[in-house]
Amino acid sequence: MKNNLRVLLAKKRQKVSDLAKGTGLSKSALTALYYERTKHPDIGTLKKVADYLNVSIDELLTVDD
Repeated sequence: MKNNLRVLLAKKRQKVSDLAKGTGLSKSALTALYYERTKHPDIGTLKKVADYLNVSIDELLTVDD
């Protein structure tokens, strides 16, 4: 599963560390999501990230075919 986290963070001029502070999620979990190393991210994690970035989960994710 691909995501648009890199693009969304770049648009907002934010770093993974800013996202970690803002969401309370671990930097390591967010880094894995950022580099698309997470195959099945937790829905709670996705919700927190999407809420922090003011986007929907659909805008955050791109499903592989």
